Amino acid sequence: MAHYLVFLGSTRTSTPPSPPRLGERVAKACERLLSSLPHTTAEIIDPLALKLSDPFKPHFAYAKADVPEDLAKLADKIAAADGYVMVSPEYNHSMSPALSHLLNHFGASLFAFKPSAIVTYSMGQWGGARAAVSMRTFLSELGCLPVSAMIHIPKAQEALNEEGHFSQDQERWENYFGRTLGQLMWWAEAAATYKTQVDPNQVSPAFKTSPSQRNAPAGPARE
Repeated sequence: MAHYLVFLGSTRTSTPPSPPRLGERVAKACERLLSSLPHTTAEIIDPLALKLSDPFKPHFAYAKADVPEDLAKLADKIAAADGYVMVSPEYNHSMSPALSHLLNHFGASLFAFKPSAIVTYSMGQWGGARAAVSMRTFLSELGCLPVSAMIHIPKAQEALNEEGHFSQDQERWENYFGRTLGQLMWWAEAAATYKTQVDPNQVSPAFKTSPSQRNAPAGPARE
């Protein structure tokens, strides 16, 4: 059984715009389509349902016994998931601050060697496509490389109802989503299968001691 996390990159519930929080509709559509496939489950990760520390302190910065409950539970879910769907509106031609803030609470080792899918939306004609450009770099650095196909939803308030069902052209929309979600599932299954043969943490160990572990050699070793 493969399990996917659908990260909802929105915390804005006020108006304008109206209707607010369109991302919830998009996330529900992704969850529904993934869960409808054989041997597959999906779960929405909603930042509004989480109690995050304020000021910002990432999961890995806590002593193990002091990690806040919500962060600890989500860290376990991230580590156990087979892949991720990242749902974001567009803010200043970039991904939503709500999504980047949430993801930045966790180290790349939890996401590493698993795929992700980029899903963007807007109330206008561009569907948040410009946000996807920066999301590719962000998710690659996080370790969950995005698949090539992406989903962009223009006029999401018209395309989806409150329950995440398509208002019209259902077959066309499901085929459009299916191309991206199909790639996600293919890579997720390939990664999971290969992990049974080769431990990725042996091939490329995670940096967990110091940021200097990332540094290139400074010069010849001294005797």
